[in-house]
Amino acid sequence: MRLAAVAFLLASTAAAQQVALEQIASGLEMPVAITNAGDSRLFFTLQRGQIVVWDGTRVLPTPFLDIRPLVFCCGEQGLLSVAFHPRYRENGFFYVYYLDRNSDINIARYSVSSDRNRADPNSSRILLTMNHRQFGNHNGGQLQFGPDGYLYAGTGDGGGAGDPLDNGQNLSSPLAKLLRIDVDSAFPYAIPPSNPFHNEIWAFGLRNPWRFSFDRLTGDLWIADVGQGAWEEVDFQPATSIGGENYGWHLMEGKHCFRPSTNCNNGTLTLPIAEYDHSDGSCSITGGYRYRGARFPRLQGLYIYGDYCNGGIWAVMQQGNGWTVRQLLAKKMAITTFGEDSNGELYVADYGSGTIDRIIDELPPPSKRRAAAHH
Repeated sequence: MRLAAVAFLLASTAAAQQVALEQIASGLEMPVAITNAGDSRLFFTLQRGQIVVWDGTRVLPTPFLDIRPLVFCCGEQGLLSVAFHPRYRENGFFYVYYLDRNSDINIARYSVSSDRNRADPNSSRILLTMNHRQFGNHNGGQLQFGPDGYLYAGTGDGGGAGDPLDNGQNLSSPLAKLLRIDVDSAFPYAIPPSNPFHNEIWAFGLRNPWRFSFDRLTGDLWIADVGQGAWEEVDFQPATSIGGENYGWHLMEGKHCFRPSTNCNNGTLTLPIAEYDHSDGSCSITGGYRYRGARFPRLQGLYIYGDYCNGGIWAVMQQGNGWTVRQLLAKKMAITTFGEDSNGELYVADYGSGTIDRIIDELPPPSKRRAAAHH
């Protein structure tokens, strides 16, 4: 992390707007994910079952993929994310996470067609289906390839309130987990030999991990886990992890016992590095990315995330052996997702208005400000 950038950000007044938004697209229906395929384009996932292409200037009129007949929407259900294979340019494979007409979670592989802006709708191959029929909420929904080349998937606890299905601490269930699978060694997939429980599970104790991401520089993993009714949390897993972390749900919500009368933490749990309550109108964390772009040096190394209900955007930054949180922007919007382009620049989606914005730092670099002050 660039300490000068952090010091400048901390020196800003609490009321100051520390980032701004620059609109790049509008008129989208229910955007829930922003993804890149390693080139100049962005792909916007729309909850009802489409993925559309932004070519750098506009959203193309023909969807990249349209699987609306397969998808059960809406609420917390629908088509929830897409991940492009690390060797997408060679193999054309990408993976989607959606709720089918039975309300079950599906992870499926598709292929691009001869047209780089169109997928082959007939290329679907289901890799994994998970029963999710009891409740409509807490579906998770994030797919990401890790720096190890494996595909990671975040699943919710199966829904209801308070984990009534007891999936959070159940290592026999794929729900309330971070899954890790090898999509290259076998079809539909293989279990990586280094997975800690010798099945698909990489980590557990998650309530509804609505967006996780890998630091493109260090490989560290950041997970935003939506709380029950009191606490939202940010979890951190270093790149050196061997997996097996228990993030606490439903024993704990954030750093607090979910049922206060119980002895909830015996020292084996991995507690969040940051949490926040609902006192300011917040209610549901939306995870983002650690900024590694080149355009805005003051943002370098900050993990940027937001809240769906109050529209605030915050940053977690490391200070010594601890972590500090600062608000970067207060704006009324329904943040469903953040995204990262191939250069590491960050974007955010407003579900209500159907817009996608680039996150920018409007202040000039410190060197230019100092030069201006001398004139």
